[in-house]
Amino acid sequence: MNSPLKVAVLGCGSVGSQVVRLLREQADDLAARIGAPVELAGVAVRRLDGAREVEVPAELLTTDAAALVARDDVDVVIEVIGGIEPARSLILSALEHGASVVTANKALLAEDGATLFEAAEKAGRDLYYEAAVAGAIPILRPLRESLAGDKVTRVLGIVNGTTNFILDKMDTSGAGFGDALEEAQALGYAEADPTADVEGFDAAAKAAILASLAFHSRVTANDVHREGITEVSAGDVRSARDMDSVVKLLAIAELRTDDQGEEAVSVRVHPAMIPRSHPLASVREAYNAVFVESEAAGQLMFYGPGAGGSPTASAVLGDLVTVARNHRQGTRGVGESAYADRAVLPMGETRTRYHVAIDVDDKAGVLAAVALAFAEHGVSIQTVRQEGRGDDAQLVVVSHEATDAALAATVDHLRGMDIVREVTSVMRVEGTEE
Repeated sequence: MNSPLKVAVLGCGSVGSQVVRLLREQADDLAARIGAPVELAGVAVRRLDGAREVEVPAELLTTDAAALVARDDVDVVIEVIGGIEPARSLILSALEHGASVVTANKALLAEDGATLFEAAEKAGRDLYYEAAVAGAIPILRPLRESLAGDKVTRVLGIVNGTTNFILDKMDTSGAGFGDALEEAQALGYAEADPTADVEGFDAAAKAAILASLAFHSRVTANDVHREGITEVSAGDVRSARDMDSVVKLLAIAELRTDDQGEEAVSVRVHPAMIPRSHPLASVREAYNAVFVESEAAGQLMFYGPGAGGSPTASAVLGDLVTVARNHRQGTRGVGESAYADRAVLPMGETRTRYHVAIDVDDKAGVLAAVALAFAEHGVSIQTVRQEGRGDDAQLVVVSHEATDAALAATVDHLRGMDIVREVTSVMRVEGTEE
């Protein structure tokens, strides 16, 4: 065996503590896989007396993260503290001082990944981040390496377990959003402040990372159109059920053609109806799944636990083994691939389909007037059905694919019509062939 590989861990919360546990419990196996023993150089924490899920030897704990990452003897830094700062400064310092980095920091990668990749390139070190998206599910490595000889055209995924749990409960029990959220919080699937999850910020960061890898272009969280699930009603879920569909919060990244005929990237996060026959419809509880479409391989799906201390730590350790092997061999893995430099389409130019439920006056000519409103904005209707009579009359329209701007303009038009009492539900439809 060669000299030990020294690893510093930043953060000892639910993920960091499990990383430390696995490093210690699997020390022999890791040494065999890497070809050298792995030794903990230190664990940076906010408070030395803080409560931790696993016991860490006192001599390894430090509150001086900056000094830890700057040590000359540290070979790999594992960052699992999250957030933008001080994580960014600590990662940059680690790279500058010669250490490779393994991180689970989706927010930082989605906001300023370019800076981190450039620093890793300059330092000749690795920056790996499998744990940043979908927990234990191996999705980034397949996109970066396994599908490197293929052309990925679309990535469609459920990448937030909290929202999937809530929507699944709304579908299976008929609960409203508020009740389903309370259950998710009681079970520990949702934070006391669930904003990052239910408003789609978490999924948007992951969508940016997926799009960057899949389409070899720099995509940030600011490029992602984002809508959360707080406006999804029990009525929306019932409407989906009537169509033999379910509502899921989807992260969607796909190649599209812009007005100049050039390939561009469309990236969005929003709730959508998908048919129950689609593989993603069967993803239950707090699980995640990512559906990848490519020209040669066709359709692939990756499924598993998308969060949690142990699953995420599993992904971190997988990256550590790869980085450690590279370190021993004096090489580095694949860095950022942004050669395609495709533009990101604004949401208005993205082509989608809509499900629109409209409370209307129950009288002759209403259907024709509604159809005309769609036609005036260049939106073709795929199906339309009437439900109820009199004051309960409702039209349910599903459109063919059109630009999101045209569909939004159609909905605005409908809301201004005298014969329309209310547009009660507007939701995109995904996962079906035209």
